[in-house]
Amino acid sequence: ETPYAKLVTQLFGDRMYIANATGCSSIWGGSAPSTPYTVNKKGQGPAWSNSLFEDNAEFGYGMFLANAQIRARLEENVNVLAECDKAGVAEAAKAWIDTKNDSGANMAASEALIKLLEDTAFDKDCCKAAAEAILKDQDYLNKKSIWIFGGDGWAYDIGFGGLDHVIASGEDVNIFVFDTEVYSNTGGQSSKSTPTGAIAQFAAAGKEVKKKDLAGIAMSYGYVYVAHIAMGADYNQCIKAIAEAEAYNGPSIIIGYAPCINHGIKTGMGTAMAEEKKAVQAGYWHLYRYNPTLKAEGKNPFIMDSKAPNTDEYKNFLMGEVRYNALARQNPERAERLFDKALENAKDRYDYLLRLSKLYGEA
Repeated sequence: ETPYAKLVTQLFGDRMYIANATGCSSIWGGSAPSTPYTVNKKGQGPAWSNSLFEDNAEFGYGMFLANAQIRARLEENVNVLAECDKAGVAEAAKAWIDTKNDSGANMAASEALIKLLEDTAFDKDCCKAAAEAILKDQDYLNKKSIWIFGGDGWAYDIGFGGLDHVIASGEDVNIFVFDTEVYSNTGGQSSKSTPTGAIAQFAAAGKEVKKKDLAGIAMSYGYVYVAHIAMGADYNQCIKAIAEAEAYNGPSIIIGYAPCINHGIKTGMGTAMAEEKKAVQAGYWHLYRYNPTLKAEGKNPFIMDSKAPNTDEYKNFLMGEVRYNALARQNPERAERLFDKALENAKDRYDYLLRLSKLYGEA
């Protein structure tokens, strides 16, 4: 989980707000003296806070709405400056307006405008008042990158109603789900993300039903950016998806496969990245992106990034983790039935994704 958080803050941390669901991610994210969150050379890093498990999406949405209101007020004053005749001020104001929805470019435009206002004496009262108002709230001038963090217990289960409400809003918020396929922080209970055949609390004999398709639900809206990633399997796809999600002017959700200590990986948690790669190669996890901006261009918005899996390795992958091989030891007949069912689910899932990738005749 932590490499994902580190990467996101390396990319956007100097202009980033994080709303974190209380749980595993808030423990490793908000603890002292260690943290995965990074700072730049100026010591700038993300603003972080955590909320209740069940309302974190709404909490992050509130961050967005508050910031949007303050920036709307600031924009009114920037528009006033765009009409002022002081040297360079109108140009700097227009540069801010042109980049107001791009958090990276808008940061540079905001810094340039602030410096110019600090060094300029205005003759007109309206321009002077606008400049003073902007300098007073200058911390809010640049567009912030709003992120909502949480695990699968929050995203798939307890906080799903709020998450669904937020992505349905159409607003520019980014959601990152650390998918451990189990309630990691409260004892390893089964979640709706837990796949068929996995042992967990409340599924001691192996979960009977298949994993919930959170990505598919989000894609059904048509205007939500969606990505399924696994850093250890494809680092480039991981970075590309995160960058595209942040750049997309609308809701985005990234679901990252995150091996967990509750999985009981035979080779240990030190090989988590290799485990992610095995998961993708065996067809246990797939890599793809759904980008609504491509649909607006008449292209297929769905991009399948992982290659055809070697499903012959699917059960071998399962046997590398205690959450699966324990069932094979305890109840071989049930394990065989559930693992066969899980394999069929995986094959069906890949076939479905492949059909999506060919919607517009593209392979």
